[in-house]
Amino acid sequence: MSGPFSLAGRRALVTGANSDIGAAIARGLGGQGAQLVLHHLGAADETERLAGEMRAQGCATAVVEADFLDLSSVVPFAGKIMAEHGPIDILVSCTAIERRLPWTEATPAHLQAHFAAGVMALVSLASVLVPPMAARGWGRVVAIGSVIAARPRAETVAYAAAKSAQLTALRAIARDVARDGVTMNVVSPGAIETSRLAERYADPHFRNAVTAKIPAARPGRPEEVAGPVLMLCSDAGAYITGANIPVDGGWTIGDAPGALPGEPS
Repeated sequence: MSGPFSLAGRRALVTGANSDIGAAIARGLGGQGAQLVLHHLGAADETERLAGEMRAQGCATAVVEADFLDLSSVVPFAGKIMAEHGPIDILVSCTAIERRLPWTEATPAHLQAHFAAGVMALVSLASVLVPPMAARGWGRVVAIGSVIAARPRAETVAYAAAKSAQLTALRAIARDVARDGVTMNVVSPGAIETSRLAERYADPHFRNAVTAKIPAARPGRPEEVAGPVLMLCSDAGAYITGANIPVDGGWTIGDAPGALPGEPS
């Protein structure tokens, strides 16, 4: 496998690989020749099934587990990954917490959990994995953000704030390592139809309300998030860093023409 999108010879750590978006990204990376280290928390069966699928395609794949809410464990976890599986060339962070509640009930613990999983753990991982990338002269970090950072709702105050902080953190680090061949970017999905939301999308009222808001007139699919991630992780994306790429069918441009006021929750 060769060409600007090839990842042959690269090793990628995908956190939250058991999610629909994380799994789609893992499949895409493996399909381009990357070796995989798939992280999960409490989803061993699903992640092992994905790993088995990738191994059947000839992709070397390992499965690891870690709780990123235990921030003291993140740096040792990253060191163990490199010691047991080798250097990491690509870090894709799909780990996040989204717990909605009235903003007046957003306790310090609620905020802490969102920032720990979505920002602090990512920076800790990067602090271990990125310097070796820079020393080798090549590396990629992509975090999965959300259009909610640009279109927040009060009940998502912790999640939206964490996604905004995640982008700022990656952009800050990106300035420091760009000259060393390391890029750091965010891909921000909009309304993506995942298995976690299957029950809601089965409701015609909810589906129609979402569809009416999106210029592309449909929700996205997990594999459509994977495409931009693959580009950013390849040599084709070498001159893109500190960017935030929305994958939202145009939602961040504005509501679809003729959309009714009010957003689906």
